[in-house]
Parts: sequence; C-alpha cells; structure tokens
Amino acid sequence: MERICLDCGATIRGRTDKKFCSDQCRNSYNNRINRESNNFIRNVHGLLRKNRRILADLYEEGKLTVHKDALFALGYNFSFFTHVIESSGGQKDHYCFEYGYRETGNDFIELKQNSRYIDYQ
Repeated sequence: MERICLDCGATIRGRTDKKFCSDQCRNSYNNRINRESNNFIRNVHGLLRKNRRILADLYEEGKLTVHKDALFALGYNFSFFTHVIESSGGQKDHYCFEYGYRETGNDFIELKQNSRYIDYQ
C-alpha cells in the first residue's frame, strides 16, 4: 500500500507510521491546522500589550489620575485585562500585567502599579 503525505500528497518513504514526507510538510500542515486559534491568541496578546504600554506610559509620566476619555483616545480597550484584584472595601482594580487602574467616579481613573510584579523584571 502506497502512503501519501498529508500536506503535499507526495509518496512517503521510510517508517510505516510516517504521515509526512518531510519536516517542512509536517510544519506546514500543523501551522495550517492551528492558524485560527493561533491568530486569536496573537490578537488578544497584542491588545493586552497595547493596554499595558498605554498604562505604563501614563504612569511613568507621573499621571496618576486620568479621565476615561483620555485612555479611549490613546486606544485603550477596557474589555481586555489580565486580572482583577478586589479590595476588602469592594473596590476592584483592573490590571494589565503589572499596571492597573481603579475607577474613582466621574469617569476618572486612578492608575496603579502592582509592586509584586516589579521584582520579576
């Protein structure tokens, strides 16, 4: 029985359990199969990096309180964050890696930096 490559259709020589004629075909096949999930992960990671960069730039400029519209104008997406820390008083801090924010009212945001993550840099 002749075996054919799952990617290019060429005849396979060698071991009886081989599915691909070369490493290039194996990589090409697996990249094509995983493309959709990899693109989703890549897009989400890109949004998280962008949000982190925006918060980091503002925090390092010394701006500890900003209006929500200023973050929107810079391209910040409030739907994407890495984690939420809730204080004992019930206030929630939304973090994007080590930089985060807390809504203070009247559409203002208080920027924060989580000191737990500073030691890892």
